[in-house]
Formats: sequence, structure tokens, C-alpha cells
Amino acid sequence: MTTPPKPRLVVVGNGMAGMRTVEELLKLAPDLYDITVFGAEPHGNYNRILLSPVLAGEKTVADIMLNTRDWYEQNGIELLAGDSVVAIDRRRRLVRSQSGREVGYDRLLLATGSKPFIIPVPGHQLDGVIAFRDIQDVETMLAAARNHRHAVVIGGGLLGLEAANGLMRQGMEVSVVHVADSLMERQLDKPAAALLKQALERKGLRFLLNANTSGILGEDRVTGVCFKDGTQIPADLVVMTAGVRPNIELAQQAGLRCERAIVVDDTLQTFDPRVYAVGECVQHRQATFGLVAPIWEQARVAAAHLAGAGHRRYVQQATATKLKVTGVDLYSAGDFIGGEGSEDLVMRDPRRGMYKRLVLQGGRLVGAVLYGDVQDGPWYFDLIQSGAPVGAMRQRLLFGKAQCEAMAA
Repeated sequence: MTTPPKPRLVVVGNGMAGMRTVEELLKLAPDLYDITVFGAEPHGNYNRILLSPVLAGEKTVADIMLNTRDWYEQNGIELLAGDSVVAIDRRRRLVRSQSGREVGYDRLLLATGSKPFIIPVPGHQLDGVIAFRDIQDVETMLAAARNHRHAVVIGGGLLGLEAANGLMRQGMEVSVVHVADSLMERQLDKPAAALLKQALERKGLRFLLNANTSGILGEDRVTGVCFKDGTQIPADLVVMTAGVRPNIELAQQAGLRCERAIVVDDTLQTFDPRVYAVGECVQHRQATFGLVAPIWEQARVAAAHLAGAGHRRYVQQATATKLKVTGVDLYSAGDFIGGEGSEDLVMRDPRRGMYKRLVLQGGRLVGAVLYGDVQDGPWYFDLIQSGAPVGAMRQRLLFGKAQCEAMAA
């Protein structure tokens, strides 16, 4: 008797979201599918979050690999690296790649991620203007640091500050240009952002806040950046970290429902029941995602449904942020803005460069910003996620876990 062929799962995208889903699937149903993975980059799957330490010289590319080519072979997965998918034919249930290869699917997982937003100012196509997104970008930055002096990073969010720190560690003079009036405004309140700016200035970074980039100067290669107010600064390298846009073109061409990103339900299924999507390319209940914790949870839920063990639902939760800059301790979680009826608990110690702000709503912790002393960050984060009442320890909450537990004992 011949065994019937296994159903085929095709994964479009060899990044963290897609491969985490495959890992979770292998735990649940290791022999259920024949799996084919298409990836645009010419290597195995790596931890994109750790590109900053590679740029800063603290890790190597080998250190950040998650799945080597051997891993794919050992798990019987066909990896087609460096060959991106250019079309999906949902009627015939097959995908076509850049090289012309066609592969049929029974289930399709889209993990196409996002692409950096390059501000479309004059000069943005010049040599030396790049994003900070993949291994190739890091190699371009390291080469620039060997041969050039002035770097400008456009975008003062998490990624921009990590890029700026890495380039400075490689010996470049770095200016960070940010359109808002404070750094990391999505994760930090103004006092914490001011402390962060001072600490990074002491390390040697320069900042231009409230700065609107109007153009990039140069003939063949970038030579400078100019602003709406007419000022200019020199630049041999410009790194754009002004946000990302979900990669939805493939899904759109295939007729899947897209808004800002590929629309999915609570099971990470698209409007086609054979097609799932995870990661930065998805939109779930109006939200899109860039941090790793929610994407890991999406991977678990999608894998359960692909494995036929589909009782899980994806539920959005609070997220936490840390900055990967050595010597700068920063932790932010939940809703640090607060709303009507919320109250703030604040502790400041300017001499030690320490700041804590906890946001309470209805007797529960909903947000936290910690600067300088972050060891209780995960504990505060657990309180935010669990929604546990904190009224009984309100007086001691700012002093952290040890104090609260000592008093409770």
C-alpha cells in the first residue's frame, strides 16, 4: 500500500515570525506537512533584533543565526533562500518565485514582514542612504564606518538610537535627527526621554530634535542633509529609521483582504481559509505589530491551527520595550500615557540618573516607565499583564518587588 502524500505547507518569508511558527508546528505535529520555505535573503533564519549588537561589534553574524541550513535539512524542510515569491495563484493553489519556480500548497503561511520607510525627499536614492533592516545593511554600515566619518540617523525611536550607538562605537561622528520634540516618544514620557538624551550626549551622540529633513545632498554619494529651516549638516552615510510599512503587495495581488496590513482573524487566518499570516505583515483588530512578544504569541496560535489543534485565539496584550545600548538602562511597558481617572506614581533621583513612573487606573497597574533602575521591569510588566489589584501595596509600589514582598510576608 502506498502512503498518501502529505499535505504541503508553503511559507513565504524566512524571518523570525515565519520560522517561529514552523518551530511551534514541529513541536505539535512534526510529520503532518511537507514544508517548503521561501526567503528573500540568501541565508538561514537569524535574530533581526540582535542586528544592533552586531553593528556595535558586540556580536558576530554567526552569533545571531537562529536556524542554520543544517536545521532545515534535519527537519526535512526545503529552504529556497535568496529566491523570493513574486505571485500567488489562489485558484490553482500555487506560488511562483523570482527564479520561475512553481510550488503547490495545501496551506500557505504569509510571513512577509515589513520594509523600512525611506522618506521620499530629494536625494533619497543617493549612494550611502540606507535603512537598518537586514544583515546587508549592517555590512554596508560597517564598511562606511571604515572609510567615512559623518553619519546621520533619521529617526529617534528605538531602532534609530541603536543604529546611532552602533555607528558611534565603530568610530563615526553621529547626529540623530528626529521630527518630534523628544526621543522614543512612543515608549517614553518627556522626563525619561530627557534623561536618555543626556546620557547619550555624554557618550558622544548629537541630537537635532523638531528637525524636518527636506533633502539629502550629493552628486553620486551623499555629502550632507538639509532641513526645512535651511540648515545643513555633513553626512557620508544616512541611515533611515523613520518607521516601517507592512509588505502587503503579494497578498493584495492575490486578492486577499488588506487594509494597512493583511487582515487576519483571531486564529491568524486571512479571508482565505487556506492562507494564514503572522508577524509585521498582519493587521489584527486594527492593530499592526513590530515587537517580538506579540509575534511569538501569533506564531503559537497559527501553529496550533495549522496542526489541527485549533482552539487557541490570539489576544493582544501589553508589550514591553528595552533599549540595547550598553550602559543605558531603560524599560517601558503598557500604557504610560494614562487617561481619564488614571494616577501617576513618580520617583526621581537626578543625582543617580534614576526615574520611575507608574500609571495606575482603577486600582491596577497599566503602565510603567523606568530609567536607570530597571531590575523590577519584568515584575511590573507581569502586574500589568495579569491586571492584579495593587491597592494594598500602592505606598510601596515604586520601591519595587523586594519591598512589596517583604511587607506582604
